[in-house]
Formats: sequence, C-alpha cells, structure tokens
Amino acid sequence: MMRAMWSAAAGMSAQAFNMDTISNNLANVNTSGFKKARAEFQDLLYQTVNLAGTSSSANTQLPTGIQLGHGAKLQAVVHQFTTGNFRSTSASLDLAIEGQGFFQVTMPDGTIGYTRDGSFSRNQDGTVVTSAGYALNPQITLPQDTTSVTIAKDGTVSITQPGQPLPQQIGQITLVNFINPAGLNHIGGNLLLQTQASGDPIEGQPGADGLGSVAQGFLEMSNVDIADEMVNMIVGQRAYEANSKTIRTIDDMLSVINNLKR
Repeated sequence: MMRAMWSAAAGMSAQAFNMDTISNNLANVNTSGFKKARAEFQDLLYQTVNLAGTSSSANTQLPTGIQLGHGAKLQAVVHQFTTGNFRSTSASLDLAIEGQGFFQVTMPDGTIGYTRDGSFSRNQDGTVVTSAGYALNPQITLPQDTTSVTIAKDGTVSITQPGQPLPQQIGQITLVNFINPAGLNHIGGNLLLQTQASGDPIEGQPGADGLGSVAQGFLEMSNVDIADEMVNMIVGQRAYEANSKTIRTIDDMLSVINNLKR
C-alpha cells in the first residue's frame, strides 16, 4: 500500500506541472506570436514480480507477467507552432508571418534571437526595432523624411519620400526556419534562441523554400484556444483530485490495519 501512496503522490506532482503549463498558456492568450505548450508525461519504473515468459512448470510459460508501476512524471513541455489568428492593425511596421518561419532580431550582446512577434517600430535613428528596442536583422533603417513604408509579401521594403515620384527599395526582410522548432530555447520577451536540438537556422526569402510570406499591417495573435485550455484544466484538476483521494483511501486502509484488535 505504501507503493500506491507514493505513486499517487508522483501523479499529483505531474498534474501540478500540467496546471502550470495550462496557466501559462491562458496568461499569454493575448500575447502576440505566443505558441501554446503541452505537457507530456511518461510512466516511472516498474517493479517486476513475475516476468512474462517465465516458466510456470516444466512445459508451460506465463503468458503475462506481474509488473507494478510507481506513478508518472513530466517528460517534456512541447510548444506547438501552429499559426495563430491575425489581427488587422493598419500600422505599417506591424508584420505577421503567413506560414512557417521566424523574424531575426539582434540582441544587445550581439546574439541573434528569433520571434513570431512582428510588432515593430522605428527608433530615434530610424532603425526598425522590436518593442524592446532590438534591431531587426538584416537591419532596416528608414530615412527621417520617409512618408510611407510598403513591405511586400516577399519581404521587400520600399519607401516614398518627398519629391520622389516612385517608391525606393531600401532593404529586404528575411525569415529563418528550423528543422525542429520545438527545440528552441524560450527566454521570455517573445524571443527564442537556437539550441542543438533545434538545428541550425535556415534563412531564406519570405514565400520561398517553405517559408511563410509577410503580411503588412497585421499581427499574429496567440494560438491558445481558451475552450481547449479550460477542458484541459478540468481534466488536470480531476486527475489531481483522483490522486489525492487515492492517498486518502490508502491512509484510511492503513488506519484500519493499525486499529485491528484480537
């Protein structure tokens, strides 16, 4: 019975991690470019009492064995990179990726970060930056007298200036993708970093080589579905409750044993 108590305790711990994951999804339901996560679990070690195939007599074998598990544990938290809904903002530097890929930004230490959050603006120098001030990579700098900015689906950046009858191309936005985006390291601030698990970044022009196209004047919202998360929360809560009742039941059984009298 003590095994059952510890197994149930392991189950409660696993469901607590599950609720942490769900709560973070719900907290970021309005975060631009946020990708929801899913907790994945695996069973723990088994105590083998009888192994399947063991001889039960001189001429027979056990068709099944006896193995007693010890609960469950959190194995991984997997982020799902499905595309979220788009919201029209009409802002010329708000960008959304229609399909796969990430924007590249240069962080203060020179490290390249990756993001799906396309809420860009320009700083005092005219450089296109994120809301945290990180420059878009490759860097795009808008002249001070820019009157309008046009960003094509293939990432071509063009501007109009006073006295210029035709738009002038001033830069090219590129996107990158990874063989395993789920292996990227989430560091907060809508930023991700490359890891060995993600593989090397594969850079290309939007709309080519499997990369998505760029949509100007839109932002990609979180891909969190509130209804799904509420259902997952109820399931996780009931699983936690069931494990706690298992502990209570085992405690009652031990109490009966302790109170046995001749």
